[in-house]
Amino acid sequence: MWQQVLNAVSLFRIRDLIDILIIAYIAYRILMLIKETRAEQVLKGLVILLISTQLSEWLGLNTVNWLLRNAMTVGVIALLIVFQPELRRALEHIGRAGLINISSFMPSENDYGDTIEEIVKTVQSLSKDKIGALIIIAGKTGLNEIIETGIRVDGKVSSELLSNIFVPNTPLHDGAVIIKDDRVIAAGCFLPLTDRQDINKQLGTRHRAAIGVSEVSDALAIVVSEETGVISIAREGKLTRYLDSKMLRDVLVQMYAPSHETKAFNWRIWREWREKHGQNMGDDEK
Repeated sequence: MWQQVLNAVSLFRIRDLIDILIIAYIAYRILMLIKETRAEQVLKGLVILLISTQLSEWLGLNTVNWLLRNAMTVGVIALLIVFQPELRRALEHIGRAGLINISSFMPSENDYGDTIEEIVKTVQSLSKDKIGALIIIAGKTGLNEIIETGIRVDGKVSSELLSNIFVPNTPLHDGAVIIKDDRVIAAGCFLPLTDRQDINKQLGTRHRAAIGVSEVSDALAIVVSEETGVISIAREGKLTRYLDSKMLRDVLVQMYAPSHETKAFNWRIWREWREKHGQNMGDDEK
């Protein structure tokens, strides 16, 4: 036995190790992408189906084995159709990550400090007056399909402009505002709602829309509850609630970080902060 082990080790090459590590990383990323989604349950079903197929072959159950093999063939095609949104989301996630991000090597000449302060000032004021709001800070993912559902504004971000947009009982009040860099691109936009079933029923359409847009893009969604004035943010399909102005400012500073590397580092800090201080979407309204 030891001789066989030594022979296997002697035949093991560096590129074999690289090959194993690449496959392990791909498998890990796939598991992270489907975690807590419908695809996770389907994957478990496929594993059970594969095991059942193999067992039926070993036990000589020819009819059962034939049915299971045909079911697998048809099932692959059915999965591509049923889970088209999830597949699209996964490809978008890969595209956002990218292998080389040219912008990350370019120096940033923009200082968005004033933009951040204007957004924080607006959200704080809306929260105090319990005026509902939904603000989307665009990332690298294009949001043109969403922008086209609203009214083009193309104005510089200011507290006065944002506050006027969210005045109650006005045409743009119930929609979302899209911000790109230091410009308000559009207002009154309609967002895709999340189809998750584990969200607190007390959370309204704004929160579901915020989670929905964060699931299909790398955008940051800021929500002000109309009932309670609670400030929430949605990022990567996760909702964090009960933010104050300082917490919101910190998150926006991270969002507007100039380089890709800085963003990745800061969002890791943000996740740690969310786990320590944040409230998840399952918490009750206070």
